[in-house]
Amino acid sequence: MNIVHTENSCGWGGQEIRILNEMAGMMARGHTLHLLAPREARIYDEAVKRNIPVTALNMAKKRPAGVLAMRAWLSTHPVDLINTHSSTDSWLAALACATLANPPPLVRTRHISAPVPRNAATRWLYARATRSIVTTGEALKEQLVRDNGFPAANIVSVPTGIDLARYAPVADAAAKAAIRARLGLPADKRLIGIVATLRSWKGHRYLIDAFAQLQRDDTHLVIVGDGPQRAALEQITAAGNLAGRVTLAGNQADVVPWLQALDIFALPSYANEGVPQAILQAFACGLPVVTTAAGAIPEVARDEDTALVVPMENAPALSAALARLLDDPALRARLGAAALARARANHGIDAMLDRMEAVFRSALTKSS
Repeated sequence: MNIVHTENSCGWGGQEIRILNEMAGMMARGHTLHLLAPREARIYDEAVKRNIPVTALNMAKKRPAGVLAMRAWLSTHPVDLINTHSSTDSWLAALACATLANPPPLVRTRHISAPVPRNAATRWLYARATRSIVTTGEALKEQLVRDNGFPAANIVSVPTGIDLARYAPVADAAAKAAIRARLGLPADKRLIGIVATLRSWKGHRYLIDAFAQLQRDDTHLVIVGDGPQRAALEQITAAGNLAGRVTLAGNQADVVPWLQALDIFALPSYANEGVPQAILQAFACGLPVVTTAAGAIPEVARDEDTALVVPMENAPALSAALARLLDDPALRARLGAAALARARANHGIDAMLDRMEAVFRSALTKSS
């Protein structure tokens, strides 16, 4: 298949990483892939680094110029189908296709659980202009059916797949110690960590608060990622006199060693989540996880089974769960083993690629 992906977002996080990983996987299977994105978007530069074909378009905003740019590109570059990922590029692609004589079918991937507007224009976009909708969790699909009345038959859930060859547990304590030494992390502390873009709804401030409430000198908090909340989190850390006990590592090109260095992974999100790939990555590394029931997280993080699930925006409950894991090595081992088994059985990248190929072929069949 000849597939073009569109992404207007200039941010960087799980959504953009999934797009590029999926494209690379499809290319390895023999499909032809191309990405359309604003030149100023980080995903553009990351695509170049990964040798993924990409074209810069004036598509950062919902304006006529963006529709015209999209239409011009599609008119001169025939493709089998379009996979859109954010609101703006979905609108631009849909409107451009509406002006073409033989437009390719459009597949819309919804990565987050933010509400979709309930109006005639949005219904046209999702129910008529779009051939199929992909969500990253069943909860997102149910939300679109329940709240917007979109046909369930046109929506399929495809959680993000993880490269299980890369995301894997460390061999032993010596290997973990070596990784910590290489990353400059303390060797004599138990490490609690999070890997996520620094957005408010990821719950970093609750994690910092929960960590402070532990009042334990034998622990250290590792925050990997960057984003709009960095300055605020630095202030919170400084105000709590935690500067020496918290590492703000920023964005990392390879997060695998940072995960492997941890003892406990936490993701206290309170909004917008599908099935976060950070949780699946932590699962694949065999880590015990503390998280919440935001979005589609409960589809993989089952309380007392594959994770500990605490109430959203509740630092005391989060702190209590972290303390419980710190004090109970057997619980850490049990949850980590169950999480690893879940990742290996259900969330490898090949499973995601198989399901996305089926979505694309179905969209092409519907259009023929």
